[in-house]
Amino acid sequence: MIEVKHLTKVFGDKVVLSDINMVFEKGKTNLVIGQSGSGKTVLIKNMVGLLTPTSGEVLYDGRDFASMSKKEKVAMRREMGMIFQGAALFDSMSVLENVMFPLDMFSSMNYRERVKRAQECLGRVNLIDAQLKYPGELSGGMQKRVAIARAIVMNPKYLFCDEPNSGLDPKTSLVIDELLSGITKEYDITTIINTHDMNSVMGIGENICFIYQGHKEWQGTISGSTALSDDEVDRMVKDAEAHAEEDKKQKEEVEVRNQTDSLCYSTEQTLNELGDKVSADVKSKAEAAIADAKKALEGSDVEAIKAAGESLQSVAYELAQVVYADAQQQTDGAAGAQPADDDVVDADYEVVDDEDK
Repeated sequence: MIEVKHLTKVFGDKVVLSDINMVFEKGKTNLVIGQSGSGKTVLIKNMVGLLTPTSGEVLYDGRDFASMSKKEKVAMRREMGMIFQGAALFDSMSVLENVMFPLDMFSSMNYRERVKRAQECLGRVNLIDAQLKYPGELSGGMQKRVAIARAIVMNPKYLFCDEPNSGLDPKTSLVIDELLSGITKEYDITTIINTHDMNSVMGIGENICFIYQGHKEWQGTISGSTALSDDEVDRMVKDAEAHAEEDKKQKEEVEVRNQTDSLCYSTEQTLNELGDKVSADVKSKAEAAIADAKKALEGSDVEAIKAAGESLQSVAYELAQVVYADAQQQTDGAAGAQPADDDVVDADYEVVDDEDK
């Protein structure tokens, strides 16, 4: 169980959180909801020790985090698991290596034991078959499941989740919700989920905390949510809709950027491999398209990135024609080097005639 007592956080002259009192129960999914800018993320950062409260306490099973020594805080953090909004996986590591990372850093297990534990956690999120893949080969939902496996690999007592459904479609969001709820019950941990997803609130919210403008407006269960005023519910719904639209936009932007980046790389590779087989005109066009794409990818103009990707597609088609023509030429050349069937037969007969003589 985690207790937040009279927590206040001030940045300069701005009070972000004011006298927050909350209780997060063990073995339950505890949801923190509220408008953007209401202080939800600041609350979680104060709870995990990324920020220090201006005043107040955060008690982990009666232990005040702020008053702990450095050594005690390190030990305390090993009891925490964290799922970040963007999954935060290492692109250069395989799925298995990502899940093993906390064990590599903090456990005393040998290599075989670390691999076994990581595979157990991947099995729990139904991703054991993807252990050798890399994050770039996974869907958004699969990446979140890897993040969940990594978060539970150290057997945490406390699990913090920052917008775990951000950027996911409703069906995948439901899978993530059920997974988090199941893990909470199975391991009997204290789970805190920071969310805008009202489907999560209705589906897995067992203990719900509503923050508005830095103040705790309400805490309770779904059955007790009738205590909220119509205006408060309206604010929550509108904020959830706005956040969902923003998530959709961000997802589309990421897809456009990834597609253009991948096409830029493959076009450049193809151009280098073809070398002098490409005409000067096509080569010049391809080099210009690649340069434009790289410049666009350095910026944040999504329309420019999209346009650069379309130009690359046109160039890639022309290069594909060159590849096809080159392959056809090699095939024809190989066929011309083989003796005709009639010649082979005639040669055989000539040998036979020599033997008869």
